[in-house]
Amino acid sequence: MSDNLSPLAPSQSPILPDIDGVTCRIARARYKEWDRCDLTFVELAENTAVAGVLTKSKCPSPEVEYCREALNGGKARGLVVNAGNANAFTGARGMAAVEKIVSLASTHLGCSETEIFVSSTGVIGVPLPQDKAEAGLKSVFEAQPCGWEDAAATIMTTDTFPKLASATAVVGGETIHLNGIVKGSGMIAPDMATMLGYIFTDATVDARFLQQMLSAATARSFNCITVDSDTSTSDTVLAFATGKNTAPALTSFDDDGADAFQAALSDLCMQLAHLVVRDGEGASKFIEIAVTGADSDDSAKRIALSIANSPLVKTAIAGEDANWGRVVMAVGKAGEPADRDSLAISFGGVTVARDGLVVPDYDEAPVAAHLKGSEIDIAVDIGLGEGKAKVWTCDLTHGYININADYRS
Repeated sequence: MSDNLSPLAPSQSPILPDIDGVTCRIARARYKEWDRCDLTFVELAENTAVAGVLTKSKCPSPEVEYCREALNGGKARGLVVNAGNANAFTGARGMAAVEKIVSLASTHLGCSETEIFVSSTGVIGVPLPQDKAEAGLKSVFEAQPCGWEDAAATIMTTDTFPKLASATAVVGGETIHLNGIVKGSGMIAPDMATMLGYIFTDATVDARFLQQMLSAATARSFNCITVDSDTSTSDTVLAFATGKNTAPALTSFDDDGADAFQAALSDLCMQLAHLVVRDGEGASKFIEIAVTGADSDDSAKRIALSIANSPLVKTAIAGEDANWGRVVMAVGKAGEPADRDSLAISFGGVTVARDGLVVPDYDEAPVAAHLKGSEIDIAVDIGLGEGKAKVWTCDLTHGYININADYRS
């Protein structure tokens, strides 16, 4: 955990239950000059189903390209996560490192190479050292199993706290468990998922159906957050279903309990996504932006993200300034249907502007009090239709500059 813990961090990490068929181990590969574990290995039961959402970046890492192909098999036996080196924009050397990791892990587990999944996160443009990866894997294969918090801490880079959450669902009278870990703090404007996230459940779920549910959950959670408007080359979220629970198998929404499982998966993804925003680099405010009255839901989301990604809005919130004019600006630049004279803008439930004008006799005192807190609500009614969306972001402070100005050093 970082010495500079985010002020928005939870007071303590939750205690997650064991997931039958999942064993986590960690080790030091020493990808960077730090005295901490930076390699995570997760062993999964035979016939574990897998689904994933991956970055739409046109400059993806070799790990993303490899996982995209491996997902076609629908099965997983192992997961390897490297922290401190993104292995992105590294050409043939980067892919060779992935192939080496996959070969070692598949040999260790006695499974097909298509059942191994790999992620790396950290500095872009530096090939992952194969010698360190090999030594780290040999060490992690012999390591004792670790808990969820240790696994979550090991995948961190600039994160200031481990991010983990759990959820449950009842399927066929049996309680299904879902656990998730995620890392992400900067370069967060997901176009699929967010940095690196991994979800594990003991449910029995058809891989294609798991993919359908994960994609739907992602659309409402990971794809609705932003820290700095930058989409990573390595964004990956993978979901693994070990099938070790005795509950009936899920193959479609016609199955009893499928809706409950989808709700639990969506809840888990939302918890993890919010934790990423709460650890936004330099963040001091967690901001929810709700847009209603738009031409469509998609239009509402684009407007909300325009507000959330505006440096002027984010710095105003950091300065606790109720500058609603910057929100108007962000709505106007979104390129979506909007009418200046139909807008209504609220901070903390207090309407500050309506019908193209500041509200008569507007009292800024309660708004100023709201902005001094760490949980900020901004609501915008476009006044044109039924479209609505919510997104989450954080403020923009000097801390963000300090972290990213010397990231490589």
